[in-house]
Amino acid sequence: VQLVESGGGLVQAGGSLTLSCTAYGSIYSINGMGWYRQAPGKQRELVAIRTSGGSTNYGDSVNGRFTISRVNAMNTVYLQMNSLKPEDTAVYYCNARGYDSSRTVYDAWGQGTQVTVAP
Repeated sequence: VQLVESGGGLVQAGGSLTLSCTAYGSIYSINGMGWYRQAPGKQRELVAIRTSGGSTNYGDSVNGRFTISRVNAMNTVYLQMNSLKPEDTAVYYCNARGYDSSRTVYDAWGQGTQVTVAP
C-alpha cells in the first residue's frame, strides 16, 4: 500500500491550507486514515484520524481549527487547516491502517509534506 500526499506549502499565520492523501495498492480495507506531524526536535504527534465508520479523533492543539474528511470510495483523506499558527509548522505525514488483498495487516506512511506557517 502506498500513500501519495499533496497540498503542503508556505502560508501566513491565520491562513488556510488543505492537504490530501490517496492510498494506492492491493487494498482490502482502510480502517483508519489520517495525519500526523513532526516539527524539528519534537516527536511525531497525532493531528487527526478518521475511521471508515466516520469516527474522528483530533490532537488537542488543532481541535476546532482543523477538519478531516474522507472519501472512502476514492481511498482519499483530506485535512482542511484553518487559522494556522507558526507552531503548526511541521512535516505532515499521512497514515493508513487496514488489511490488504491477502488479508494481511498494513500500517502505511506517506513521505511527508512540509507545512510552513510564517508569523
